[in-house]
Amino acid sequence: MSNAFGIDLGTNNIKIYSLATDDIMVQKNLIAIQNKNTIFAYGDSAYDMYEKAPANFDITFPVNNGVISDLNNMETLIKFFISDLQEGQLKPADFIVAVPTDITDVEKRAFYDLIKEANVKGKKILVADKAVADGLGMGLDVKSTQGIMVIDVGYETTEISVISLGGIVLNRLLNVGGLAFDENIKSLVRNDFHLHIGNKSAEFIKCSLSEHEAAGKPVTVYGRDVVTGLPVERDIPTELVDKSLMTEFEKIVDAIKVYLDLTPPELAADIYKNGIYLTGGASQVNHLIEAIANGTKLKVNATSNPMTTVAEGLGRMLKESYYQSIAYSVEGMSK
Repeated sequence: MSNAFGIDLGTNNIKIYSLATDDIMVQKNLIAIQNKNTIFAYGDSAYDMYEKAPANFDITFPVNNGVISDLNNMETLIKFFISDLQEGQLKPADFIVAVPTDITDVEKRAFYDLIKEANVKGKKILVADKAVADGLGMGLDVKSTQGIMVIDVGYETTEISVISLGGIVLNRLLNVGGLAFDENIKSLVRNDFHLHIGNKSAEFIKCSLSEHEAAGKPVTVYGRDVVTGLPVERDIPTELVDKSLMTEFEKIVDAIKVYLDLTPPELAADIYKNGIYLTGGASQVNHLIEAIANGTKLKVNATSNPMTTVAEGLGRMLKESYYQSIAYSVEGMSK
């Protein structure tokens, strides 16, 4: 099974682990279509055009809120990415695709159909619960009897899971993530600084908060003045952004506390001793770790590679026979 791939379909980024190279490809999960039928760019190249392209370009994310919303374009992207990883020569391969737990069987089946219909010569196609793959990617033994709480803060969603014996005990998908953080920042900048900014600028502010706070400097951004309509720059104090983001952080903390209360006592004891495991592309936003630690009074274990933990976990399933049983088939599920 040397030709095999593990796929994590994030809303904002797609991560693909290749068993042949033991590497992970990370690209924007985005496609740019010109005049409604010509594929102009995909991945990071399409993201370069995002919020800058003329009206005859349709630039879309095929995954929304953790589920596939545009199957045709997602099939196209998968074929391009897998072809790129195999240097243009598609060969028969096995696939494991990570899926959120808190979705319907029909939505899970769509992940299987995606690979089957993408013409990437899929032989065996399995799925694995995203939270379990997260745990594996963080180096945890998810098949043990130990209770593990994993929080994955993604672009549009935050998945809260309690894992034991290789399965999901509790799981919930919140509609809070990096996009909500960006929208919060855009609203703050518009209301307090009378400046319209795009998603890219909001993401820049979000990702640079820690660096600018450490240097004691505001974040300089460019946008359109609300009153004059002219392009201008503004200096945004980091402390104002931090304070504004706390409203989003509190939604995550409140949900974690609810699920801690629902966790069976023996598993809750394990979580109390070992703490919470935090990952996901938006998990390293400034002061989120402190907010969760302060709100739950638990240790927060943050991974050094939050963007790729799911893909790394899928890689362990492909490489280590002990964990291969975690992946399962959805082929028989009704459409």
